Amino acid sequence: MPLQVTDITPSDTLDVVGNAVLVVVDIQGGGQPSSFGADKPGYMPGRPERNAKAVDMVARFRAKGVPVVFIQEVHKPSLIDIGRELDGSENVHCVEGDPRTELHPGLEPRPEEYLIQKRRYSAFFGSELDIVLKGYRAETLILIGGMTDVCIHYTAVDAHQLDYRFRTVTDMVIGSGQKLHDAALRAMKYLQRDALVSLEAVDAWLDARPQPTPETSKEDA
Repeated sequence: MPLQVTDITPSDTLDVVGNAVLVVVDIQGGGQPSSFGADKPGYMPGRPERNAKAVDMVARFRAKGVPVVFIQEVHKPSLIDIGRELDGSENVHCVEGDPRTELHPGLEPRPEEYLIQKRRYSAFFGSELDIVLKGYRAETLILIGGMTDVCIHYTAVDAHQLDYRFRTVTDMVIGSGQKLHDAALRAMKYLQRDALVSLEAVDAWLDARPQPTPETSKEDA
């Protein structure tokens, strides 16, 4: 692969090494109308369709016994924990108590699943995500959610630096704009040549997995 990444065509095969975990990053909004991008020409469309597919995707992972971890960005109303996130393009966002901060309906974690609340763009920074993934003995992370060029990208970078393999499902992530989305995908593929996969590839991988049994569930725990 040349040093400069130009091809961001997702692979039609999902390469999983060891145990996989689906990481659902910041699919929030609580079912409320989204204000993201309302006044930003060029903002990527497709959020409602992506959210509906995410609900189905989570159900399929659960049915095949593959762990799912949910990520939610949350800040106190005082904004004492928001750091430098208001120094750039973003306004106040993901405030505790705002219905739009809640996860999208249908993506509520089950009692045995983990919800990781984060204060920064990366799902790893200052959170317990790495501890949880080590508990699952995870080696490959499958990333969906948003935004491609912000929280997905920074989470992927930290996953890489912590020696996880990451697979970003390109038709299950949405960026702050098409060009920025594409640039982030190029940056992720620069780190790991197998980083970009299609939803179709993930579906095929799930189809090929056997149904879990009590014995296999204990082995994977």
